[in-house]
Amino acid sequence: MTEAVGGVVAIGWPQLALASAFIIVTGGITLLLHLGVAKDLAIATLRTYVQLLALGFVLRWVFRSDAPLVVLAILGVMLVAATRIILKRSPDAPPGLFGSTLLSMAIVGITITFAVTGLVVGVDPWWRAQYVIPIGGMVIGNSMSGIALALERVFADLDARSGEILALTALGATPWEAAHPSVRTALRTGLIPGINTLAAVGIVFIPGMMAGQVLAGVDPLVAAPYQIVVMMMVATADVLGSTGAVLLSYRRRFTPDGIFLEKGHRG
Repeated sequence: MTEAVGGVVAIGWPQLALASAFIIVTGGITLLLHLGVAKDLAIATLRTYVQLLALGFVLRWVFRSDAPLVVLAILGVMLVAATRIILKRSPDAPPGLFGSTLLSMAIVGITITFAVTGLVVGVDPWWRAQYVIPIGGMVIGNSMSGIALALERVFADLDARSGEILALTALGATPWEAAHPSVRTALRTGLIPGINTLAAVGIVFIPGMMAGQVLAGVDPLVAAPYQIVVMMMVATADVLGSTGAVLLSYRRRFTPDGIFLEKGHRG
C-alpha cells in the first residue's frame, strides 16, 4: 500500500496511470462509435492532469505564504475564469455582459465565502488560505452552472417571445413588465440543478467535501455538518448569483427607449 500522507493513502504515478486506463477505454468506445469527441476527450484529460497538478503546486505555495492579498488574487482569477466560461455557455447573450456578470459573481461569491469562513466556521485569521480558497472555489464553481443556465435561458426565452414582447411594449409596457415572464423562467431554470442536488445529497451521492474529509479519516458526524454548510452556501450563491446576473443583463435586449431589439436589428 502506498504511504499515507496526512491520513490519506497517497496516489503515485503508477496509480494515476492505472486510473487513466478508464479514459483510454472511454476514448476507444468513442472511436468505435465514431462520436467525433476522441480528440476533445484527450485534450480535456491532458488539461486535467496539467491544471490539477499545477494547482497543487500553487496551493502548496499559497498555503505556506497565507497572505491576504495572495488569497484575494486567487479568488479574482477564479471569478474572471468563471465569468468567461459562463459567457461562452450563453451563445444567445448580447455582447458586453462581462462586467455585470463578473460583478454579480464577485459580490455574491466573496460575501458568502468570507461569511462562511469568518462567521460560520470561525477561521482565524479570516483570510486563511487553507479554508478560503477551497470554500471560495466551491461557491464560485457551483454557482457558475446555475448562472450560465439562467443567462442562456433568459435571452433564449426573450427571443422566443419576441412577438409578444413587441406587442406589450407597443401597448406601453416597460422592459421589466415585458421581460418579467422570461426572467422568472430563467431563474427557475437556474435553480433546478441546485434543488436536485439538495434533494439527492446523502442518498444518491456523497458530496466532494464530505468524501474528502472521510477519506482523510475525519469522523463522518464531524464531516456531515461541514457538508451541510457547503450545500447551504452553494444554494444561496446559486440563487443570488443567478438573480443578480439576470437582472443586470436582461435590459440589454432593449434600447434605452425601451424598444425590444429583434434579431435583425441588433448591432
